[in-house]
Amino acid sequence: MELFYFLLFGALSAVVAALELSKRNKDRIITSSTFTIFKNNYLLVYSLMMAGDWLQGPYVYYLYSTYGFTKGDIGQLFIAGFGSSMLFGTIVGSLADKQGRKRACVTYCITYILSCFTKHFPDYRVLMLGRVLGGIATSLLFSAFESWLVAEHNKRGFEQQWLSLTFSKAIFLGNGLIAIVSGLLGNLLVDTLAFGPVAPFDAAACILAIGMAIILATWGENYGDSSDNKNLLIQFRGAAIAIACDEKIALLGAIQSLFEGSMYTFVFLWTPALSPNDEEIPHGFIFATFMLASMLGSSIASRLMASSAPRVESYMQIVFAVSAASLLCPIVTSFLIAPSNVRGGGISFSGYFQIFGFCTFEACVGIFWPSIMKMRSQYIPEEARSTIMNFFRIPLNIFVCVVLYNVNAFPITIMFGMCSIFLGMAAVLQRRLFVITEGGGHKSKSSPEWIPMEMDTEVEPLND
Repeated sequence: MELFYFLLFGALSAVVAALELSKRNKDRIITSSTFTIFKNNYLLVYSLMMAGDWLQGPYVYYLYSTYGFTKGDIGQLFIAGFGSSMLFGTIVGSLADKQGRKRACVTYCITYILSCFTKHFPDYRVLMLGRVLGGIATSLLFSAFESWLVAEHNKRGFEQQWLSLTFSKAIFLGNGLIAIVSGLLGNLLVDTLAFGPVAPFDAAACILAIGMAIILATWGENYGDSSDNKNLLIQFRGAAIAIACDEKIALLGAIQSLFEGSMYTFVFLWTPALSPNDEEIPHGFIFATFMLASMLGSSIASRLMASSAPRVESYMQIVFAVSAASLLCPIVTSFLIAPSNVRGGGISFSGYFQIFGFCTFEACVGIFWPSIMKMRSQYIPEEARSTIMNFFRIPLNIFVCVVLYNVNAFPITIMFGMCSIFLGMAAVLQRRLFVITEGGGHKSKSSPEWIPMEMDTEVEPLND
């Protein structure tokens, strides 16, 4: 690999290490031993679940391309995944609230393992089935685990402040360190050991099986609303009423959809953006570098969330604005740097600049995850948490499906421009959320169906 990749990775590692080592005792709080055991158990499981997901990430597009599918074909496979998440996500979210979050987490493991198995077959229909299963699993990953954590945390009577501690640690590990290790492991399996692009999917299935065993052995069950007199339609109606009656919940849903929609589109776009002429790039190592940038963001977020000022609703305005600017990088380089027509070889000169912009975006992603989790824990009612969170995923999946369906209709710079516009819109909506919560604290209006959980603002720093 080129020296550039090692220098960038080393520089980001040094910054992250400096931030973590510079934390002082006053940046830490004392928690109970019971909570520490609970937190560490959740972090272990969450890290394994995220490892199973991250191992696959850098090689989905690459695997499909090695099977001979065109960019349009691959786009349709991605659409199947996001469409599946849109169609089935709300249903499985409601079932998680009603039938149990632990059961939903186990279902995630089984579904994703089956999805990994389909990657062994170069048949388009089998791969399409795998994407559908992967879409269902993704909905469970980003709703059931967080819902189980919040409910179990409250059921055990732990302080609300400690919940933010678990969130920041989960993102630092699961979306940071574990993602980096997964990227490097994938690079080892595919490039160094030459096991082929399907090897990371096999490794992911093994890791998910281990995580499922830990869930079955150590987790208790909890529910949203398990009453027998409420069917799925009533749950959907209640969740819709909660969103319609509380502007803060509606704004959160719109903000999440705009940001995550842009983020998932970026997942599809970064590979062709960095290798427009089939340049040979180390996918796993670049992915690990992106995740190190995300880890940097989560480290920054833990410091921001450790103090009472600035509030999450305040600093996230800046985060969305910076993320919008960072995805303009491919557009800027297309105007400033003449495109190369040479096929193959190493990464182009414009690619170097784009990587810097993409790392900035990933740092914003690292700040986004624990921050949006904290806001969701404050404003979304517990009884329908999984249902509402999957409601939020409907517009983001529609957005991603529309973009990917037209992947061959627009230049890649236009798609990055669209993502930047949506991130700018997220910044505007975040400003509105900040304004309406600035004077009223965190109290959320109750809907006819659900009574939202309240959460006090932290008054002490986090124990990172």
